[in-house]
Amino acid sequence: MDHTDRILPGVALMIAFCTIAPLIDVASKLAAQQVPVGVVTLGRFVVQAALMAPIILFMRLDWRLSRRAFWLNLARAAVSVGSTYTFVAAVKVMPVADALAIVFVEPFIILLIGKLVMAEQVGSRRLAASVVGFVGALFVIQPSFAVFGPVALYPLGTAFFFALYILLTRALSRHMHPVTMQMHTALAATALCLPLLALGTAFGEPSLSLVAPRGLFWLWVFGVGLAATVSHMAMTYALKFAPSATLAPLHYLEIVTATLFGYLVFGDFPNALTWAGIAIIVVSGLYIIHRERLGARQARPAPRPDMPAAAAPASALQD
Repeated sequence: MDHTDRILPGVALMIAFCTIAPLIDVASKLAAQQVPVGVVTLGRFVVQAALMAPIILFMRLDWRLSRRAFWLNLARAAVSVGSTYTFVAAVKVMPVADALAIVFVEPFIILLIGKLVMAEQVGSRRLAASVVGFVGALFVIQPSFAVFGPVALYPLGTAFFFALYILLTRALSRHMHPVTMQMHTALAATALCLPLLALGTAFGEPSLSLVAPRGLFWLWVFGVGLAATVSHMAMTYALKFAPSATLAPLHYLEIVTATLFGYLVFGDFPNALTWAGIAIIVVSGLYIIHRERLGARQARPAPRPDMPAAAAPASALQD
């Protein structure tokens, strides 16, 4: 299979992710109308673990974890719980597209964490694009804050947790198969959710009360876990087939599909100010992706003049 043949399924799987992932948000919003946010969060990970277990058995993957992988996985599970909880709490009252648009400041947060915490070299242009992207998020937050109050800030929490999730996933991918990683994260997240729900029930916190779904709401909670499992596996294998630099711009398609589903299911449609903010966030994000691709190209060693093209390093043949 040549390089082009591998990119095409990667792109197809990324488009599948962008189509299926908003169904997580739709199912979350439907479930959260009657089910506590904490229970919806728990349900996602219980369903994910139940779906991944037979896949791991079928693939005969190694379940064991090294000590380092254990702690990385636990941290990944913790930020995944935080990301899921804050987003479900947001879409319970906010339109899906509005909440998701704010979450898309996540690449800017990763960039800032890289510069401030990991001392990575980040140019002034990318920093400026990050600032512009945050301004776009304010365009979306402002009308939502006026209508829904502080809950409009929850997607910023989701973006922060998801940025950490991405960084931890990169670190953990060196130690685990992606399928096993999904399973262990789901198990660890379930273990973290249960005591939180027990405490929430004991102290009378409605969003963390351990209350079982009823009737049709079982289906919506199951749908959250099913859509999360399928979409994230699609993204995992998309990244296996195609470079992240190729797939990253496609991720913004998720805003389009989220807007479509939000309109079809809930009748929500972003207003002009929200669309302006979405446009700013998308353009800023695409510019950062463009700058990172340029930087990656410049960092590649040039093949020697006497080296045949077929013998050149694989990285030199990516684009």
